[in-house]
Amino acid sequence: MYVIMKIALVHDDLIQFGGAEKLLMTFHEIWPEAPIYTSVVSKRWKRICKHKNIKLITSFMQYLPFVERLNREYSVLLFHALAFESFDFSAFDVVLSLSSRYAHAVTIKPETIHICYMNSPGRMFWEPITYFMSTNLILRELVKPILTHLRIWDYTCAQRIDQFITNSKTPKERVKKYYNRNSEIIYPYVDIKKFNLSTSDKEYFLIVSRLQSWKRIDIAVKACGNLNLKLKVVGEGPALIELKKDAGLSVEFLGFVSDEEKKKLLENCTAFINTQYEDFGISPLEALACGKPVIAYGKGGVLETVIPGTTGVFFNKQEVGELEKVLKNFNPKNYNPLICRSSVEKFDKITFVKSIKAFVDKKYTDEKGIGK
Repeated sequence: MYVIMKIALVHDDLIQFGGAEKLLMTFHEIWPEAPIYTSVVSKRWKRICKHKNIKLITSFMQYLPFVERLNREYSVLLFHALAFESFDFSAFDVVLSLSSRYAHAVTIKPETIHICYMNSPGRMFWEPITYFMSTNLILRELVKPILTHLRIWDYTCAQRIDQFITNSKTPKERVKKYYNRNSEIIYPYVDIKKFNLSTSDKEYFLIVSRLQSWKRIDIAVKACGNLNLKLKVVGEGPALIELKKDAGLSVEFLGFVSDEEKKKLLENCTAFINTQYEDFGISPLEALACGKPVIAYGKGGVLETVIPGTTGVFFNKQEVGELEKVLKNFNPKNYNPLICRSSVEKFDKITFVKSIKAFVDKKYTDEKGIGK
């Protein structure tokens, strides 16, 4: 049955380039007429959205000074909370929010259905020790009362949502723990056909990530520097300055790269390194799609995507010495590129698109009694 409904998409912000933003663009492909509501949009994302004919609706935050650079600081000052509660969704049948912090906090009329694809409850609220680990101690103490308020506010917002979707077992457990809400898992995807199976090895390890302190990329930078192993780091973020201080001559920071450049880097690396406790993680899947094994911290989403001894290897503590042990003994010849690639076929884009569309359509028709 073809379902006609007026739907709006909501996202935390459009400043960075990562897995969440890719999912948002896929949502736009599924519902091309749906406007995207977000707190703030960077100049680069404005150009992208204009090219894709996306109708963007931003909040008052768009006009705040230095908003791209100070976006994280504005969060602590409650600007984002106010921004998402200021939007008007009275003209829509369904609101689909894609949230890691604030997007699920929108307020809607009772007859509008709110479905939230929750990448993870906000780490800033619920896991402040790791989130603010690189922040000045005095500032951490100053924000504690604000974070207490935000946790209460966030829990209250979560109770208004009609249905949660999570991207793996880890955020599913967090949604239950922090919000006492159930959710259904729909895994993100890797667009396998865009990546070529490769046996090339130019003898460097690769990281593709936002450069944030909680992702613990410093572990790989120090380990590869100590062992004089080539490491290429792709990505931008606030941790870059500190990471460069710790980097040896064998570590290269490439910043933002195009999708085509990233694909070539994946195809020619020895292995992909994943140091973070990630809820799911798209980049390791992209490496596997190229036939490359993954060296990962053994917690979170990689437990659902990487098979130890077959498509990769885990280190069990986020410590430099633990990663060094793995790197010293790592032999890429122990991993079959064909098996690595075939392991990600269940995470293809077609499956994801069918699953998310069917879920939203069913929720809408069930709530409205259509077809009964």
